[in-house]
Amino acid sequence: MRLLGLPNLLDIAFPPLCLRCKTRVGGQGMLCAACWQQLAFISEPFCVRCGIPFEYAPGGLDQCGKCLRAPPPFTQARAVLRYDDASKLLVLRLKYHDDAALAVTCAPWLQRVGEPLFAGADALIPVPLHYWRFVGRRYNQAALLANALAKHVSLPVWPHALKRIRATPPQAALRAKERAENIKGAFAVPPRETARLRGKTVLLIDDVYTTGATLSACTEALLEARVSEVRVLTLARRGSRTH
Repeated sequence: MRLLGLPNLLDIAFPPLCLRCKTRVGGQGMLCAACWQQLAFISEPFCVRCGIPFEYAPGGLDQCGKCLRAPPPFTQARAVLRYDDASKLLVLRLKYHDDAALAVTCAPWLQRVGEPLFAGADALIPVPLHYWRFVGRRYNQAALLANALAKHVSLPVWPHALKRIRATPPQAALRAKERAENIKGAFAVPPRETARLRGKTVLLIDDVYTTGATLSACTEALLEARVSEVRVLTLARRGSRTH
């Protein structure tokens, strides 16, 4: 009589389910074939500054028009997935369901896409939640991603390097200019962190890059603390541009 091993017992007690649609799959931490095929992974061509995908090669230009007109304060941004109906379910599970297994699954994707950003970087910094939102949710989805990614790259996570000092209304219903105004001055570097950050190159981690307002506000707070350079890595990226 063959005894069941621990992995087999776990699969019996907790049947492996697709991380997106929750149908049965072959192993823990997997997506089913249908969900995998729906995901739109970002590949070239894209803006080398903000990472937004181009619908077609721009012909000699490597930055989008928005970055050429008003460059963001961070030097580079990259994202794994286009933010669409398929990836939205993953993001919402991560953001509202404390799905650490999903963060672990996404970490190798972040590692692959973020490879150009890791060289010379000193630390990963998750975009913080305000204290009361953290208390209500009990976790920070950006920190889940940063901690999972740290197991694949030789960079520490500095979770307290940046603090959200002002609670803001949700950004979802706001337009780009309203988002920027809403989030302005909402982040700061705690005084005890300034010495460690001075002169460093850091990588901001978040779940979604929408308009860039939150990431820009975080970057500006870090640069005020004399960080040398800020780069950005997110799981998903909203939008695309023709030039």
